[in-house]
Amino acid sequence: MHNTFLYIRFTKNNISMKIENTKAQMRKGVLEFCILSVLKNQDAYVAEILKTLKEAKLLVVEGTIYPLLTRLKNAGLLNYRWEESTTGPPRKYYALTESGQLFLVELTTTWNELHNAVTLVTLPKTTKK
Repeated sequence: MHNTFLYIRFTKNNISMKIENTKAQMRKGVLEFCILSVLKNQDAYVAEILKTLKEAKLLVVEGTIYPLLTRLKNAGLLNYRWEESTTGPPRKYYALTESGQLFLVELTTTWNELHNAVTLVTLPKTTKK
């Protein structure tokens, strides 16, 4: 009986760990798309990007976003400029490049197709009478 309890507890913990890992992977998979989307209408600095993502319940930390922004910049999708701040040090504002705008259009199309496909697969099936 004791072994069964340990197995059930281990299995529940294992499932919980797998769920959290899967959720994290799903968030990471859409994070690039979300960051580019945040920047489609206006330039922003990291704190503004993080605030927008947090308000959307996408929990992201600075340690995750900086490498991603660097990767997007190195890919030619973003550029940045420094602006003086009245409340502290200068801020690095990120903006979409023309390539970034085109890339975002493609990602948006792909996202919409994926969303529609997942919705079709995951919606409950109605039975015909």
